[in-house]
Amino acid sequence: QVQVVESGGGSVQAGGSLRLSCAASGSTLSIKAMGWYRQAPGKQREWVASITSRGSTNYADSVKGRFTISRDNAKNTGSLQMNSLKPEDTAVYYCQVLTSYNDYWGQGTQVTISS
Repeated sequence: QVQVVESGGGSVQAGGSLRLSCAASGSTLSIKAMGWYRQAPGKQREWVASITSRGSTNYADSVKGRFTISRDNAKNTGSLQMNSLKPEDTAVYYCQVLTSYNDYWGQGTQVTISS
C-alpha cells in the first residue's frame, strides 16, 4: 500500500505560478512512476504530466512549456511547478503514484486561477 498526499494548491491570478507537491509513504520501494491529473468542474479527469523513476517526463499539450514535473526518488516526493497559469487551468489536481502492482491517488488539491 502507498499513501499519497498532495499540497500546494491555492488561488492566483492569471499569469501567476504555483507549485504542487506530492508525498508518498508506505510501500515506496515499488514506485515506478508519478503523475499529475486534474479535474475541472463538470469535466472528466485528465492527465497533465508524468515522470518515470529514471526521470523521463511527458506533458499534455495544454501545459507543455508552462508546467514542469519533477521527483525526488530518495524522499519519495514529487512536484509540479506551474507557471503562466491560465483560468482554464482551474481544477482539482491529483497526484498518481504507480507501482508494479497498482496505482494510488491522493485526495486532490484545488487550484483556482482568476482572470
